Formats: sequence, structure tokens, C-alpha cells
Amino acid sequence: MFRAVVILVLAFALSGCGAVDALKDGMQHAQAVEGDLEQSTGVRPQVGFNWRNGRLASVTVMFPKLYQTKPLGDLAGLVRETVTREFNQTPDAIVLSFVLAKGPSV
Repeated sequence: MFRAVVILVLAFALSGCGAVDALKDGMQHAQAVEGDLEQSTGVRPQVGFNWRNGRLASVTVMFPKLYQTKPLGDLAGLVRETVTREFNQTPDAIVLSFVLAKGPSV
């Protein structure tokens, strides 16, 4: 019972400081980036983000496999442009990553 009361008080405190709204807005921005990049590349990445004191500290864009259709520099530019547009600010860092399969890449 005590645990439920603590969770309820914490939930009200977080909703009052805007943390819940920031998380909700961040998730919407991340989904928009995923959708835009999927349309541009044909591959849907996973997008994560980190806010620090109301500032966008970092955004991580992880593709599920190597993307070999465009040169890496072109892909990085596309990711930077999309992240900046959808989050409405430039993050301090953008991490671009790829998942490597166990076997040889095909």
C-alpha cells in the first residue's frame, strides 16, 4: 500500500514539472524521424534521445543492418537534417549506428 502511495505522489510530481510532457513529445519526434528516414532509405531505424535540462543532448539512430545504398557521408547528412528538422533543434551529438549480423553481411 505504501509503495502505491509513493508511486502516485511521484507520478503527480513528475507531471507537474513537465518531465512526462517532454518524454511524450520526444517520443513523437523520434517516431517522426523513424518514419521520415524509412521513406528516404527504405529501412526503418530505431531512434533514441537524451534531454538534459531542456536541451537535446543526443539522438541515437540505429539501423537494423548495414546501409550500403548511399555513401556514409550522404546518409549522415540525411540523418542530421531529419533529426534537426523533426526535433526542432540541433542536438549536441548524433550517434549513427548499424547492427551487424553474426554471419557475413549480404
